[in-house]
Amino acid sequence: MHIPDGYLGPATCGATFVAMIPVWVLAVRAAKKRLHSRTVPMLAMLSAVAFLVMMFNWPVPDGTTAHMVGGTLIAILLGPWAAILGITVVLVIQAFFFGDGGILALGANCFTMAFALPMTGYLIYKLMMKLTTKKTAVIHGIAAGISAYIAINVAAVVAAFLFGIQPYINEGFCPFGLELAIPAMLLAHLVTAGPVAGVVTGVVIGYMAKTRAYLLGADYKAITAETSEKPAE
Repeated sequence: MHIPDGYLGPATCGATFVAMIPVWVLAVRAAKKRLHSRTVPMLAMLSAVAFLVMMFNWPVPDGTTAHMVGGTLIAILLGPWAAILGITVVLVIQAFFFGDGGILALGANCFTMAFALPMTGYLIYKLMMKLTTKKTAVIHGIAAGISAYIAINVAAVVAAFLFGIQPYINEGFCPFGLELAIPAMLLAHLVTAGPVAGVVTGVVIGYMAKTRAYLLGADYKAITAETSEKPAE
């Protein structure tokens, strides 16, 4: 899903970067208010996991590749704003040091994977948990899996839209219109990255709900208080 340089025109790259500025500002403010000494290491660890899973790309029949992101997992455990910061840092490192995703396209990649994906996954997960009366570990896992599956496909559609509008607004960049870009991106994520993201996220959140339920809900103060009271294992 990483967008390389040369596929999006200057207008799209600039617009998505500008759109991310207020998102980053809000995320930093939220982090200052809610992140504490016990949750910052957790965010760092989860961001490292996201970095790792994003480095594993597998080919799909339409000629593109797909991979997990991990944004929904971070959002469910630490909240969407923490996920935005964590995935942004990962994308910056990948772009500047590994050539995975363009530097000029960094705003676009952050818009799709660091904003659209975790925010979608978090909101769907919270809605599903609000609508259910039985909040068992299995329910948490199923809700998280479905949320991750939907979220990564929403991000894929957003990326496909950015690709697909280029022939109409920026000639000389991505030559494929919406009628080709959207099906290609959706196929890659509906049948490969989506199921993998859903299963992995569902299993992890289900396990956390069973063994560390106090970590769910993104209540950082509660996490700090409760973990400090828990006996050493």
